[in-house]
Amino acid sequence: MRSSAAIVDTSTGLNNVRQLIQLRWIAVMGQIATIAVVHFGFGIQLPLGPMSATLACLVAFNIASQARWRTRQRVANRELFVALLVDVGTLTAQLYLSGGATNPFVFLYLLQVILGAVLLKPWSTWTLVAITGACFAGLTLFYRPLPLPPDHGSGLASPYIQGLLICFALNAALLVIFVTRIERNLRKRDARLADLRQRAAEEEHIVRMGLLASGAAHELGTPLSTLSVILGDWQHLPHFSSDPELLAEVCEMQSQIERCKAIVTGILLSAGEARGEAPVATTVGRFLDELVEEWRATRPAAGTFTYANRFGEDLTIVSDPALKQTIHNVLDNALEASPRWIGLEASRDGDILVLTVLDAGPGFAPEMLAQFGKPYQSSKGRPGGGLGLFLVVNVARTLGGSVTAGNRPNGGGVVAIRLPLSAITFDEPQDHGD
Repeated sequence: MRSSAAIVDTSTGLNNVRQLIQLRWIAVMGQIATIAVVHFGFGIQLPLGPMSATLACLVAFNIASQARWRTRQRVANRELFVALLVDVGTLTAQLYLSGGATNPFVFLYLLQVILGAVLLKPWSTWTLVAITGACFAGLTLFYRPLPLPPDHGSGLASPYIQGLLICFALNAALLVIFVTRIERNLRKRDARLADLRQRAAEEEHIVRMGLLASGAAHELGTPLSTLSVILGDWQHLPHFSSDPELLAEVCEMQSQIERCKAIVTGILLSAGEARGEAPVATTVGRFLDELVEEWRATRPAAGTFTYANRFGEDLTIVSDPALKQTIHNVLDNALEASPRWIGLEASRDGDILVLTVLDAGPGFAPEMLAQFGKPYQSSKGRPGGGLGLFLVVNVARTLGGSVTAGNRPNGGGVVAIRLPLSAITFDEPQDHGD
């Protein structure tokens, strides 16, 4: 599999090739217009047959280039180099047929050299410089004379000076257009690379956190099991069983120990079991109902919690502990901001599952929205805070989804989790019967 940086470079190379193809079409139209004006406007006889044949070859090459880059993805330096050599070759042929080095459009070689400097590797650029220089020198010796009077003293009335002016304007305009577009492509590439570097850093951070969590879960397993056994024995001792209040407290301690063991088991399951290795089939409705029931049972101090399932026709999916923990994290954050009321709404937008968590708290501050999903961005002031939403955003992104946050018009915050159904649907095994 190619790296993300290679994909970015490929995208930039394809954009540059497309710009070069567009520039070649402009050159074709410019040559047609120039030949027509010189031959029919100025009355300077040109060999229209050979020049038209050269133009036809250039058009055929550009059409072939367009067809090639519709199916090809990777752009190599040698391919760009060959393309520019074709442009230099056709320009040389046209100049040979129309005066050689005495043709004012001979300075279009500079355009090819500058394009090479922008697009090619250094060795290719210098090779192109040598080739264009050799072509220029050769055109001083071998060419078809052009009946163009060298009346340089006539100023702009001189056809040669007019040709020079047109050549300069054409060079300048094409360079501005092309280099501006190339620079825009490079800026986009740099922005994408910066985003990929940021994602890589975040994913490395998540891996470190996962290793720490997995190690802590393993270490906590033994003492939790020991406490569970001790509390189970205490429940049968006479001085506990004879005191209902004391027995209720022991039972509550046992319940909390079991909750801690379930959390540790969930951490180990998420860390050591890849998606799809042992999938558990469920449905969207059942998954959300169980999630809500579990969250309500383990947050007895929560105020009013409303849940609305507007997903529509139920769909078979894979029950994923990581996804369940993700939604729990969002609900926990909403509960901290709004202890009196929070809400969860499930809906469907085409092939997207949308989970919306609402609260009646103070909402998100503008600076929090600007840094939403970044690690250690928390308004609670706790050391290490802000990791919950950071993990939520990255779990959703791993599934191909997204998480957005905002403020409700009447006060409170809203967090929307959008997940493609294709990432969580359950592919039922086919029965290959005889």
